[in-house]
Amino acid sequence: MKWTSQFRWTSAARTDVGLVREVNEDACLDRPERGLWAVADGMGGHAVGDVASRLVVNTLGGIEPRGDLGHFVADARIRLLEANHLLRVEAASRQVQRIGCTVVVLMACERQCGFLWAGDSRIYRCRQGRLQLLTRDHSQVEQMKSMGQITEEEALHHPALHLITRAVGATDRLDLDEDMVEVADGDIFLLCSDGLSNEVSAREMLDTLARLDCREATETLVDLALERGGRDNISAVVVRAEDTAGDKTLLNPAL
Repeated sequence: MKWTSQFRWTSAARTDVGLVREVNEDACLDRPERGLWAVADGMGGHAVGDVASRLVVNTLGGIEPRGDLGHFVADARIRLLEANHLLRVEAASRQVQRIGCTVVVLMACERQCGFLWAGDSRIYRCRQGRLQLLTRDHSQVEQMKSMGQITEEEALHHPALHLITRAVGATDRLDLDEDMVEVADGDIFLLCSDGLSNEVSAREMLDTLARLDCREATETLVDLALERGGRDNISAVVVRAEDTAGDKTLLNPAL
């Protein structure tokens, strides 16, 4: 079934090893022609996290365009479960406890977007001057925040900041969260690894996304994280929706 969308989708992706790590364990998927984008972040401190992130992105990249968002999301879920199994097998063959990565994947169809995630890679949406976090981190810090044990400010510098509670390949059973949003003309989505979200503020994200095109925004956001020390691998995928069916009346500046 042919993939269709009322929107024209443009996007750009950038990933960087950062200034501290020797290996880039992040991987990105940027397929605007399929309405498909993803970020995967290999688990730091564990064996070959780059293998995990590449396997996940390659597995998702094999999804064929679908005309129905429900089938699109279901296909992505099946592929992530397959990737989870493959990573468990690979870890056993290498005699290591786990080979894993976080993942966040965005899928567009008609007037809707669906997304799946596990871990602390994120999706933000910029709409009419407002930035909204669409995902909720699967992390110890997020659990403590939700229980009122620590504040938002304390979470930013907490020792457990990098301890995640879900990831592809972490356990035999993979739990994925899923959600869906309606798309509006001019919506901008940012998919990123924690190497970006831990360094760049929401205000800086909003300012960058609101004034720059997709390519310039990815470059600017990653550069900002590098300027802050680049302590982790950094990835950003910026996606913009333009409604091709809506009537747009432009003011003639000559009048």
